[in-house]
Amino acid sequence: MTTQPEEFTQIHTRLMKCTLEIDESRAYWAHTDGAEVVSAQQAFDDYWFGARSLPWVKILLTNMRIRFDAFPMALQTLHKWPHMSPDTRRSICHWHLQLADPLYRAFTGNYLVSRRQGARTDITRDVVVQWVSDQGPDRWTIATRIQFASKLLSASRLSGLVATNRDPRPLTVPRVSDEALDYMIYLLREIQFDGTLLDNPYLASMDLQGAALDERLRHLPSMDFRQQADLVDFGWRYANLSEWSTATLGAMQEQVAPEQAVREAV
Repeated sequence: MTTQPEEFTQIHTRLMKCTLEIDESRAYWAHTDGAEVVSAQQAFDDYWFGARSLPWVKILLTNMRIRFDAFPMALQTLHKWPHMSPDTRRSICHWHLQLADPLYRAFTGNYLVSRRQGARTDITRDVVVQWVSDQGPDRWTIATRIQFASKLLSASRLSGLVATNRDPRPLTVPRVSDEALDYMIYLLREIQFDGTLLDNPYLASMDLQGAALDERLRHLPSMDFRQQADLVDFGWRYANLSEWSTATLGAMQEQVAPEQAVREAV
C-alpha cells in the first residue's frame, strides 16, 4: 500500500540554517525530478547552486529533499515547469516550507493571519521571540529562540508576508497567481494535512479564505467550483496533480514559445 504524503509535524530547527531559498529551490527543481538520489558531492561538482561550499550544499540538499522529495508528485511537476513567474515561485517555496516546518506553518498560517485580522497590522522581533518561547520546546535557550524568531521574520519577508526587516514591520499579503493556487489546491488534494481544502494554514497565510477564496476558485480553469450552504463541489477537471501539470504546463509552454522567439529575433 502506498503511503500518502503528509505535512511535517515534528518541531525542528532546520529553518535556522536554511530559510526560503527561492533561487536555490528553482535550481533544485531544474536539476532533478526526484527519480534518482544525487549526492551532495555530485551537486557540488556539477555546480547546481553556483559558488556554494560543499558543507552548505549538504545542508541545502537535506532541506530540499524534505521540502520537495517528500511530495513526489509535486517535484515531478516543478521539474517540468521551467517558465514560472516570480510570484508563483515565491508562493510555492513558501507553501513547501510550511509543509516541512510546523512552526513556520503555525506562524504564517495562524499567528500572522490573526494579527492581520486584529487591531495590529505590524509585528516586531520581540513579539516573535515571545511567540517562539510560547510555541517552541522548553529546552530551547534564549539564544535559540531569538535566532529562530529572526529566521521566521526573514522567511516571512521573502514570502511577501512582512514588508521590511526593521521594527515595526508592516504585515502584507503577496499576490498569488492562478497557476500557484491551482498547484496548491491539487497538491493538498493528494496529501494528509490538518484542515480542509477551504480552511487551512497554507491558503490562509496568503489571505485566501472564505468568500475571497471561493471567488478565486470559481474562476480557475482547472475546476468547476460550486458551493451552496455547506455543500461544496470542486468539479475537478483533472484526476490529480500529475494530470493537471501535463495539461496546464503544456499550454503554458505553448504561450511562452512565441514570446521567446520574438526576444531571440530582436
